[in-house]
Amino acid sequence: MTQTTQTTQMETTQHGISRHTEGSRMMQYARAFTGLFLRDLHVLRRELFPFVIRVCMNPLLFLFVFTFIMPHMNDSASMNPTAAMAGSSFSTVLLPGLMAVAIMFSGIAAVALPLAQEFGVTREIDDRVMCPLPVAAVAIEKMCFSAVQSVIAAAVVFPMAYYIPTTPVVAHVSNWPYLILVLILASLTSGALGLTIGTSVKPQQIGLIFGVVVMPITFLGCVYYPWAALSHIRWLQLGVLVNPIVYMSEGLRSALTPALPHMPQALILTMLTFFLGLLTWLGIKGFLRRVLS
Repeated sequence: MTQTTQTTQMETTQHGISRHTEGSRMMQYARAFTGLFLRDLHVLRRELFPFVIRVCMNPLLFLFVFTFIMPHMNDSASMNPTAAMAGSSFSTVLLPGLMAVAIMFSGIAAVALPLAQEFGVTREIDDRVMCPLPVAAVAIEKMCFSAVQSVIAAAVVFPMAYYIPTTPVVAHVSNWPYLILVLILASLTSGALGLTIGTSVKPQQIGLIFGVVVMPITFLGCVYYPWAALSHIRWLQLGVLVNPIVYMSEGLRSALTPALPHMPQALILTMLTFFLGLLTWLGIKGFLRRVLS
């Protein structure tokens, strides 16, 4: 009886020690993860002006030409058939679309481009993986930090897309939790896409990827038109469903401009979650392969 009691006490003690050790390890991981995140945040703060310029330039030029210059021209409808087709709602259509583009470009640029340098000849990635963190957690930290940049990019683009167009933009948020959830999922998905791209191609080919992959998925991502507008081209309407940018654009469209046609919200959240999981798995798998090779 005494021996059984002693054995039970020993097992309880060992279990307590194991739990304490596991807790200490998790705290160590959390401190290391926070340290990496704060380091990247410090670098971003020093380079905030170039970051804002990179985010703003493309949507600013697009808005200025298509929603400010064209409406002030005589016979602008014939010169700008896209705006003529959309009518006065063209500026409203562009608001969530350009925010989605800013999220996507910022997420990819924040992960894929640095990885192309870090996996280069200098192997700067080795400095990161030497910190007391699982290698996969280093990749996740890059995704999370890119998501922060994507949210900032969306916040920067919003006032431009709202105030620059000549025709009034009709935006109304009736469900703030849904909008926040879409922003988080879209930002993390763009970071996961950047991680997948950055670990799947050679550093010297990263520029080619932007022309071959990033630009096509942008123009076919329902950025400049709602997904429902493709109903007359049924094969294309179904084909673009494999494009994660579609769900970013449609999600922001359903949250900011619910009066426009958009996908069901449940479908948008489901597909954003699916692409987040798929791209995160592919990105971490590629990251581990590149780091350990």
